[in-house]
Amino acid sequence: MTQSYDVVEVVAMQLIGSDASVIPVSAELSFRATDPYTVRAVFTGPHTMSTWLVGRELLSLGMHASADAPAGTGDVQVWRDEDPDYVLVSLSGVEGSALLAAPAEPLVRFLAATEALVPLGTESARMENEITALIAALLTA
Repeated sequence: MTQSYDVVEVVAMQLIGSDASVIPVSAELSFRATDPYTVRAVFTGPHTMSTWLVGRELLSLGMHASADAPAGTGDVQVWRDEDPDYVLVSLSGVEGSALLAAPAEPLVRFLAATEALVPLGTESARMENEITALIAALLTA
């Protein structure tokens, strides 16, 4: 059974090529209060689609990070561009890496809407019922 998302924001981004070329990409960011640590990001370009699960806290920290000290140490890094109206997102995976530029305003709006539902730092309290149900299911399997 698929549960709908509580917050959804579509963000027009730009994929920046190694040769400084720019390709328009749409990113649909989705958040569920029942899974408060995770943001689902579906990136759709002219010929491809890719889905990533990104930590909500990482996105939030990235809104205040710089290129010298980006948020994230793994496959996803986020930081504010020299132009504070933009945020950069670096994705690295087995198929390669991508650098995306996004306007900051829709990301700020998305994060504010998620924090209105589940304030940062209160996620674990939301997860107690799911963890209890998971443990019960594992014990009866």
